[in-house]
Amino acid sequence: MISLDLLYYLVGLLFLTFGFLSFFNRAKTLRARISGGVFWTSYSCTFLLVNIVSHFIMGCIVILLALIAGFNWLKPAEVEITQDEKMYEIKQASIYKNKLFIPALLVPLITLIGTFLFPYIALFESKNTTLIALVMGILIAFIVSCLMFKASPIRAVKDAAHTMDHISWAALLPQILATLGVIFVSTGMGEQVSRLLSAYITLNNTFVAVVVYCVGMALFTIIMGNAFAAFPVITAAIALPILVMQMHANPVVIGAIGMLSGFCGTLMTPMAANFNIVPAALLNLDDKNGVIKAQFMSGVIVLIGNIFLMYFFSF
Repeated sequence: MISLDLLYYLVGLLFLTFGFLSFFNRAKTLRARISGGVFWTSYSCTFLLVNIVSHFIMGCIVILLALIAGFNWLKPAEVEITQDEKMYEIKQASIYKNKLFIPALLVPLITLIGTFLFPYIALFESKNTTLIALVMGILIAFIVSCLMFKASPIRAVKDAAHTMDHISWAALLPQILATLGVIFVSTGMGEQVSRLLSAYITLNNTFVAVVVYCVGMALFTIIMGNAFAAFPVITAAIALPILVMQMHANPVVIGAIGMLSGFCGTLMTPMAANFNIVPAALLNLDDKNGVIKAQFMSGVIVLIGNIFLMYFFSF
């Protein structure tokens, strides 16, 4: 049976490969090779050894990751792209045109199909079908990309390691912030937020409660930098006790649109470094906040739309 643990091992092996490639990357300085290798190898252990080592050792690994990132020891390799290589990339893009989007679109398509199909197939673990389908989609898109562009899988992995070097520690933010959200809920922060809001805002009106929940998701995401961290806190504070239990809203619609409202906040904040700051760096933009400025109004418009969608479809 294909379980989530198996997929975690695959992800761990990928990061372990990134670590080895960093150790032997002669385009880096010696310190950058060692720090990058130790960082990605240690991070791979959080996937490969999670059921083997103790919580104490795992905590030490997390502290090690924080120290390497905090002292800014992660440095990408200095690779110069020649004019001929740039012209070759432009020529290839003109040949494939919109076909370049096929691998990227395969990921959500296969994820959607697998979410509905895998529960009826005994080969897949039923309780984690969406995550399994997501990883399957990524693997299939990887194979299709290699076949379409006649690229070597080894070259693809090396390019992925190069990209991860530039993304650096920001690649860990979704997992870390999602964990932080769970910690907040465990400490009762959701209840405290609910009491604070109730003291200043009357949540007896359905539309007001919907607005507070959606805007709260966006604002908390702006502060935390990730909707996964905001979701458990704001949902425990407003959605579950008020919208679902008191007003009998559909929890499926509430959860889906609530998370999308959080993603609206992701578009507006530099705290979401892996989405907004890192792309600006990779694209060599003069304005490091250029991505945020370009998509800010889109986030506001989608947030307003989410409010009305939740109000009309949840009750």
